Amino acid sequence: MRVSRLLLVTLRDDPAEAEIVSHKLLLRGGYIRRISSGIYAYLPLLWRVLQKIEHIVRDEMNATGALETLLPQLQPAELWQRSGRWDGYTAGEGIMFHLDDRQGRALGLGPTHEEVITTLAADLLRSYRQLPVNLYQIQTKFRDEIRPRFGLMRGREFIMKDAYSFHADEASLGQTYGAMDQAYRRIFARCGLRAVAVEADSGAIGGSASQEFMVTAEAGEDLILTSSDGRYAANQERAVSLPSPAIPLQASSCTELTTPGQRSIEALCSAHGFDPSQTVKVLLLLARFATGQPQPLLVSLRGDQQLNEVKLANAVNGRAESGAGALLEIAPITPEQLQGEGLAALPFGFVGPQLSDAVLESARTWTPRFLRLADATALELERFVCGACRPDSHLVGASWGDLCPTAFLRPTGLDLRSAQPGDRCVHEPTQRLEAARGIEVGHIFQLGRKYSQALEATFTNEAGSDEPLWMGCYGIGVSRLAQAAVEQHHDSQGICWPVTIAPFEVIVVPANGDDPQQTQLAEELYDALRQAGVDALLDDRSERAGVKFKDADLIGIPWRVVVGRGAPQGRIELVRRRGTVSQELEASALLNSLMPALQNERLGLLEQHA
Repeated sequence: MRVSRLLLVTLRDDPAEAEIVSHKLLLRGGYIRRISSGIYAYLPLLWRVLQKIEHIVRDEMNATGALETLLPQLQPAELWQRSGRWDGYTAGEGIMFHLDDRQGRALGLGPTHEEVITTLAADLLRSYRQLPVNLYQIQTKFRDEIRPRFGLMRGREFIMKDAYSFHADEASLGQTYGAMDQAYRRIFARCGLRAVAVEADSGAIGGSASQEFMVTAEAGEDLILTSSDGRYAANQERAVSLPSPAIPLQASSCTELTTPGQRSIEALCSAHGFDPSQTVKVLLLLARFATGQPQPLLVSLRGDQQLNEVKLANAVNGRAESGAGALLEIAPITPEQLQGEGLAALPFGFVGPQLSDAVLESARTWTPRFLRLADATALELERFVCGACRPDSHLVGASWGDLCPTAFLRPTGLDLRSAQPGDRCVHEPTQRLEAARGIEVGHIFQLGRKYSQALEATFTNEAGSDEPLWMGCYGIGVSRLAQAAVEQHHDSQGICWPVTIAPFEVIVVPANGDDPQQTQLAEELYDALRQAGVDALLDDRSERAGVKFKDADLIGIPWRVVVGRGAPQGRIELVRRRGTVSQELEASALLNSLMPALQNERLGLLEQHA
């Protein structure tokens, strides 16, 4: 390929829309162009990168015995309604683009394909003799992100590989889950990425177990917590830890304390010398569902702990009334909402876990009782400080037995807190959790029978009885992976692509395009590289040498062959992009020097992750 035919348009300055390094470099290097918010065109350079990533993904997926297919992007709402996910994905802050066709039938643009593939399985898989089977596809997905950002990291249209496996029993599912885990590790290694596997929350996909693959990078949106011994790693949404011990409160009985205007834990402790671990804070929240009544929540936490919203959502989902539908959101209750429900004002900032359900009796649309939940750290306190349920007043020395003497009032104890860096590890209390930022590039799930039961996808087992299929699903963000590679591999001059996914392996640059000896030697070397099987690019533009070199550094081709003043003597310069290491050599020795280096770099990407 010649640069003059590549549609290469580079930018010297950082675009105003770009916030992180990888986004800036992909725009400046002529890899992508923004069409609209969260929608990008993949220009020829990036398309070559994506094709190489897809080749690696296909190679490893095929090696596991998975079969490639292609599923429709338009999906009938009826399938999603049967699985119970339509409302959650389309109402409120749902991420599914949806529309009605000319017959008035509701359709969605697929953000994922569990419903479609399970419907096909129900039709095609009849007997245990057909199992297991694993189907995958690579295609465009659509998600109506509330805040598209960071280029390809969080877009509204993106390329994804998703696979779905079907099994006769849970043991078979576990085997395929393990095989996908190993295949994913090989994929990321071959792409030159440093990725870590972490425990993760299953989210809207659901299932009994899931694991994310994170590319470590400062720009990552996810916080990863790991132990230094390498035995534990989890996304903060899922992470567990041992909290620091609470400082005992020296109080033998419960007394009331006047606390004017002290609505926060910080203000309360600062005014009276309490430690936050001696307090219980109570959050008044409202959970909204697709079809059920809004459910008021009374959530208690130890004052020094932070609420984990994902853990709370899982707890609320697990306790929702039958027929409530999908959980749409959980948000703080406001004075305006109380007024709209015809309820009396509540003493926000001074509420304790003893708040009576009587305050909800006249609610117009809400469930007239609280769902009471508490983090285990709060329930473990023998004596504590909490709101007195009256303005400007707290209780000191309160106990759960005094405040909540009946099971009806006592909250359910759960893990609702966010694990924090520095917390002790559960598996080994002498270890401390360490934090890193990560970009999610892959996620694997053991779905169990969630979708097969909802969509009646059954098979006949060896005993001749029908039972639901066991399922797993496995996703890789292909376009996100490409940008994550840039985030992990760049320097002050531009991108430093790993050789296995670089758009080209070598770029040949004649320093002076008007010098016939330089251009002739450059053409000869370009032809020799191509004949040797090297993916080569020739910069045949009539630009200054400095412009060519800056563009070569910016777009990040792993190796550069410079044909300059030494051309009459058959001398050239070979430059390795990473670290800008260069050497002069005879043009005739180029292949002997470059080919082993290229091969070692390809193998090295695998060996460093072995």
